[in-house]
Amino acid sequence: MTSRVDFLGFPVDSLTMDETIAEIGRRLELGEFTQHVVVNVAKLVQMTTDLELRAAVTSCHLINVDGMGIVWGARVVGVRVPERVAGVDLFFKLMSFAASRGETVYLLGAKPEVVERTVQELRKSYPTLKLAGWHHGYFWDDEQAIVDRIRGSGASMLFVAVSSPLKEQFIARHRQALGVKFAMGVGGTFDIVAGVTRRAPAWMQGAGLEWMFRLAQEPRRMWRRYLVTNVLYAWLLIREKFRQLARRSA
Repeated sequence: MTSRVDFLGFPVDSLTMDETIAEIGRRLELGEFTQHVVVNVAKLVQMTTDLELRAAVTSCHLINVDGMGIVWGARVVGVRVPERVAGVDLFFKLMSFAASRGETVYLLGAKPEVVERTVQELRKSYPTLKLAGWHHGYFWDDEQAIVDRIRGSGASMLFVAVSSPLKEQFIARHRQALGVKFAMGVGGTFDIVAGVTRRAPAWMQGAGLEWMFRLAQEPRRMWRRYLVTNVLYAWLLIREKFRQLARRSA
């Protein structure tokens, strides 16, 4: 794909939101299976040590940048990334896309009450959306049964709302058996759709401060993650700048 670029040794697709939707539509028309993933600072740092996650992410057909930290960092080291393509925003765009195109959707993940509420909200917002089925995210004791259930539903698009690296690994592990044409990990998106959690205000998203909003909501769980990953990410950027300077002076 001509949109693919290298950032700190990892592949990402230099695409806008509209270009991403168009590429997904093109691949669906061709009947090509597409595994989609978004990468933020935390996931990128995790991939430096988690080889299984790295393999699952880098094997995806579309890798969008979700996080202003990645957008800014890429520009610092001279990699063109046009904009952030947030996974939750892409999810809503794809619901509209699926409703207009007649694609059938399967929702997998979150707590039972959350996925049920998500279904209700999506039916209200997208009356023509075809939901092939849904299931909560507590299925790991009988994973094959869920794979069979998704395949039997006839869904063409699958959205998996479990945490990383589980969602990437689940899709990668079963991509041939799921029977869908498009699969995307969406993390905590169902919680947002269901109204369990809130997104940061638009101005904070645009300023790259969404992490601060999440930290304020869940300080005990998130402070260590942001402290460690942000420091490691800064080091990766600094190291890359020194490498570039060394190459230029050689």
